[in-house]
Amino acid sequence: MKNNLLVKSPLTEEKNNLENVYDEMQWNDYKELIKGMTFFDPYIHMDSLTTIDYQKMTEAGVVAIIEPSFRLEQSLTGLAAFKDSNGSLGRWERFRSSQYGIRHYCTVGLNSKDANNEKLAEHVMSVLPLYLRKEGVVGVGDIGFEDQTKAEEKYFRLQLELAIKNKMPVQIRTPHRDKKNATQRSMDICNEHGIDSFMVIIDHNTEETIKSVIDKGFWASFTAGSSTNTGNKKIVELIQQYSSEKIMLNSNHSGISDSMAVPKTAALMKLNGISDKDIKKVTYQNAIDAFSQSGQIYLGDFQKIKAIDQDIKNNRNNILKPQKQQQNTMESVLIK
Repeated sequence: MKNNLLVKSPLTEEKNNLENVYDEMQWNDYKELIKGMTFFDPYIHMDSLTTIDYQKMTEAGVVAIIEPSFRLEQSLTGLAAFKDSNGSLGRWERFRSSQYGIRHYCTVGLNSKDANNEKLAEHVMSVLPLYLRKEGVVGVGDIGFEDQTKAEEKYFRLQLELAIKNKMPVQIRTPHRDKKNATQRSMDICNEHGIDSFMVIIDHNTEETIKSVIDKGFWASFTAGSSTNTGNKKIVELIQQYSSEKIMLNSNHSGISDSMAVPKTAALMKLNGISDKDIKKVTYQNAIDAFSQSGQIYLGDFQKIKAIDQDIKNNRNNILKPQKQQQNTMESVLIK
């Protein structure tokens, strides 16, 4: 792999400035770079997105996604809220995704934000094993630390044991505050419980955490382009430095982020001379290798393009309007 960052662009020489070239790059500028590629986004909050986002992702080559049960809104108000949230994740979002030819998977768990409400946490833990057995659930997650309290550690450990018992991968989030220490603490606890590092995906890595995560044998997942995580250009540099073996990319889509982050970063990698083989690993294959250990992911489910029945409904609701032409939505710019 090359060690230098991109010095040329497909844009005009007047715009060939590393500070703004990616910001001004339109769909037509990079669509040929990713033509024929397929992508697997292993961490994205689709419940916060519109069907237009699904359409854009489909056109860009996204064939499968994983949506974590961690919510963007307020903490759970009770067990019923947990059931409603995860019920929608496993039914409605799965249906909505299928109507755009994208395979929807999810991870389920008690997140760190709710672990500090111990009465609620005990109720969630009592029903969590039932949700892990549902179709499309590919891991326990996302779990981990927020404020690194004793309660968060207690339920983190209990869920690790649940994952081990059910032979499922674990999706661990790393907080925005004190990320380095929280990441190290999460990995140490995983090692204490004897879970195979190949079964553990550490999410939302940054430049300060990647080396320790990879050195310890865990999967390192990056949120591409988010305002609170690592920018696209920096991710390219990190892949050049650490190779593609244990890295995967996601778009997350919370805060200022982009549902197209994975295909866009693939285009940026291509421009930087990273091989198609390495691009495929970090934007597709590594996610499959990690989460297929759940026994829920079958390549045939999303490798074959199937005709979408627009008359299908979910609880009397449908997404697409039969025989109505979908609009072209591929005009978003490449994120910073």
